[in-house]
Amino acid sequence: MTVQDVRAFNRFYTNVIGALDYGRRLYAPYTLTESRVLYELAHSPRTDAADLRGELSLDAGYLSRILNKFERDGLIERTASRQDPRRVRVTLTPRGRETAALLAERADESVGALLATVPAADRPRLSEAMRTVRTLLSDGRPPRREDVLLREPGPGDLGWIVARNGAVYAAEYGFDASYEGLVARIVADFAEDHDPHLERVWIAELDGRPVGCVMCVRDDAPATARLRLLLVEPDARGLGIGDRLVSAVVDFARGAGYRDLVLWTNDVLTSARHLYRRHGFVLTAEKPHRSFGQDLNGQDWRLGLAGKGE
Repeated sequence: MTVQDVRAFNRFYTNVIGALDYGRRLYAPYTLTESRVLYELAHSPRTDAADLRGELSLDAGYLSRILNKFERDGLIERTASRQDPRRVRVTLTPRGRETAALLAERADESVGALLATVPAADRPRLSEAMRTVRTLLSDGRPPRREDVLLREPGPGDLGWIVARNGAVYAAEYGFDASYEGLVARIVADFAEDHDPHLERVWIAELDGRPVGCVMCVRDDAPATARLRLLLVEPDARGLGIGDRLVSAVVDFARGAGYRDLVLWTNDVLTSARHLYRRHGFVLTAEKPHRSFGQDLNGQDWRLGLAGKGE
């Protein structure tokens, strides 16, 4: 393979996906780079200007001009971080989230139309070829935190949540099939009836595959949200995925106007309990019980959300 081979492929692929064809209005009135910045802001629960520069390898001045444009258009808000006043936190406004969602919808439609031209029997081969390119060009480096994407669930992801919860908890804690049944009911209830303004699911994705999940749903108590089904695949741990998933729920619940965020877990989940405590959750009650084929100690945790914004 030569340099010219790679450049020829790049020209071919950018033409196929219409990256340079703004007549398709995929990104109008925003450039591809601006759309990518919006994408990062929409999929990262906490992002500041330094994060964006590092993640996208953008010149500081160029990024500043993009953010200035977004601010004029009412897409973002910029505030100094209370943890480090030198850092500027960037968050999407409701209009910014609507814009990011529209751009994502257009991109999905474009890629969907492209995939429709590929016979179903050839799609696994195409997927494997793309994975091979990513693997070879990553120079064998291990996954990094910035390689992980938090996104909304797509087709098949809710089923993945059920399957992986059942498999992981069986392997690590000896839970029987009744736990998978519980997860299936929780997921089914969400899929059949949920308010997207008050309830949400996040999928953590690494190298094109789901590696984690969490849910935020309404609790029976007034003005209270419940964190459910936090899971990180064993081979993806150590990348801060659990921390990002919990942060996403906390930020979403606070933004939705909930006063409290609660969860139920068992004391055998040591890492998860440490994570909850680090985010400010407080243990409020615990009780031994026999569930999922095991003798367990259930715990209730609570986080007050009022007045905790950064």
